[in-house]
Amino acid sequence: MDFGHLIEEKIKQSIKNGDFENLPGKGKPLPKDELAYVPDEMRNSYRILKNANMLPEEMQLKKEIVNLEELLEEIKDPERSAYVRKELSEKRIRFNLMMEKRRLNQSGAFRQYQNKINSHFGF
Repeated sequence: MDFGHLIEEKIKQSIKNGDFENLPGKGKPLPKDELAYVPDEMRNSYRILKNANMLPEEMQLKKEIVNLEELLEEIKDPERSAYVRKELSEKRIRFNLMMEKRRLNQSGAFRQYQNKINSHFGF
């Protein structure tokens, strides 16, 4: 069954009934896509993750690294500091291996958009 024809008829009927006349934002430009600076091949994946309130794995790791760095600045106990330094080092290694594996760090598109992506996710 072809639903395209049925959908098209419903849209035409709604236009005829004036259902689209008083929509909010009518006559105004569409809002800018906040992921417009993400490369095309990654944009839909990032949008799906964002809509699911999830970060891509590399961004989650980056966020954990930033949190550990901030925690490390506040720690006074040398034993606790050593533990956090070890955890931070492991996360940095994991992040770097992940980036190397994905070759994002060699991608011209990633380098071009890296700062915009990081700032969008709060880094």
